[in-house]
Amino acid sequence: MEEQYVEEVGEPRVHDMMELFDELSFSEKWKRVSEGLRMPQDSGEYKWAKFQQKRLLAPLCAVLVPFIMIFVIGILAAMAPPPQPKVQVQIIEPEQVEELDEIEEEIIEPPEPPEPDEIDPDVITDSPYAGADPTATPGPVADFSPQPTQFDAVALVKSPVIMRGIYGSRSPGARGSALAGGGGGSATEAAVLRALRWMAKTQASEGHWGKTKSAMTALALLAFLAHGETPSSEEFGLTVEQALKFLLDTAGDGHGKMKSTDGHEYAFPIVAYALSEAYGMTQVPDIKYVAEAMLERIIKGQHASGGWNYNLKQDERDDTSYMGWCAQALKAGKAAGIDAEGLEEACKKSIKGFQKNFGGSYEGGGFGYTGPSKNHGLSPVGTLCLQLHGAGGIDEALGSLKSYEKDAKWQTYDIDANPAGKDSIYYWYYLTQVKFHVGGETWNKWNKMFSPELVRKQVVISKEQSGYTDHKGQPRSIGYWDQYAGHGANEGEIFGTTLCTLQLEVYYRYLPTFKIDDADAAPDVNAPEENNNDVKIDISI
Repeated sequence: MEEQYVEEVGEPRVHDMMELFDELSFSEKWKRVSEGLRMPQDSGEYKWAKFQQKRLLAPLCAVLVPFIMIFVIGILAAMAPPPQPKVQVQIIEPEQVEELDEIEEEIIEPPEPPEPDEIDPDVITDSPYAGADPTATPGPVADFSPQPTQFDAVALVKSPVIMRGIYGSRSPGARGSALAGGGGGSATEAAVLRALRWMAKTQASEGHWGKTKSAMTALALLAFLAHGETPSSEEFGLTVEQALKFLLDTAGDGHGKMKSTDGHEYAFPIVAYALSEAYGMTQVPDIKYVAEAMLERIIKGQHASGGWNYNLKQDERDDTSYMGWCAQALKAGKAAGIDAEGLEEACKKSIKGFQKNFGGSYEGGGFGYTGPSKNHGLSPVGTLCLQLHGAGGIDEALGSLKSYEKDAKWQTYDIDANPAGKDSIYYWYYLTQVKFHVGGETWNKWNKMFSPELVRKQVVISKEQSGYTDHKGQPRSIGYWDQYAGHGANEGEIFGTTLCTLQLEVYYRYLPTFKIDDADAAPDVNAPEENNNDVKIDISI
């Protein structure tokens, strides 16, 4: 019985089992696996086939699975949104200036500034700044206002601003450097602060100054803006804000005449000038809207010759004095980035307008009132506007400068002498800027004359009598200039004070044009023929 079992059952099973260990080729294995998969699932052949199937598929999966994963990842990467570009932002902090301790106000005679950075207000010496009236002597540097806050909290519309270009020297950190570099110092800055405080004290509750409210308010606003004051400034912020609101209200939408103006509408370009600068320093949209509209009206009122006349009338009369304010307004708008239609073309065209009113030779000519002549009073108007619009090097501008060097009465800045009568301050407002833009020895020589004269002639009211207190409640002295501008005599002291203040702010009001990369090209226009008609200027504001 045992032998039969071995023969019939045992031997075949052992034989079949040993066959599992035989070396089979790849095709034989797949053949046996295929046969085994067709056997009952509880049979050994089926289980062996399933096992071999896994063994044979493992290498294939090891290759295919990573490849499939890489393919899927590539598709997902292609479908993903592109990475956002990264911009490196640098936050510029204003230079912190240590506030000086308050010291007792003394009568100190600061020395003449022979060189840009040699003024020491604490040295008592025989100084050209010292006048016969001791109250006219500038106080010590400790009477200075603290630096205005940075321009990041405008009262009308909050807007962070970093001033660039020609306004850059008005920022808190840069003003002191520009002041010293241009030849100013503690004496001139003290006079400016006294004037600003006088204007702040005399401002009407409605925000204006003077009888010709729009023009005088615009000039006063220009003086505050030149000092870097905006609605966010600590001491003068409210004064500036009220002035801006008044001008915006009187200007309306900017396209028509203003509510408060004058007979010849000098106020219109002067207000456009002030609002353009205000926008450049604050970036307030409401200011831009009105300034842009006013500039477009000035552009539409420009003659084919490049000049302008009273009330922006379209005729053939080119008034150099009126043209001066229009050209300054266009420059301020351009510097502020206001995109008024036709602004660039109007700026270049204005150069031809001033050339049309140039008279005399290129070795000593000048700009006339309404035509070519050698009117030395108006010559700085034409010269400054040519400088501001990138044509300071053309023959007309250089010829006008040469004429001043040959005229002895214009070699001294003397308010009492008045080389052009009572209008001298009006002309000097332009001439001081002209010489500043020329720079070099021309400016140094002029600076030594004009700044001591203005500081000395300022009428100073001591802090005990002024009734003025700053934002910290500290009493401060104030000051103004008597009215020296003949045609603005009905405006009292405000007209003369604004013009004198703007002159003493020239150090940081604008960058000198010789430091500005200005792309404006002067047109190639022949000089007009000489005409010696003498016409008396009438600025009537």
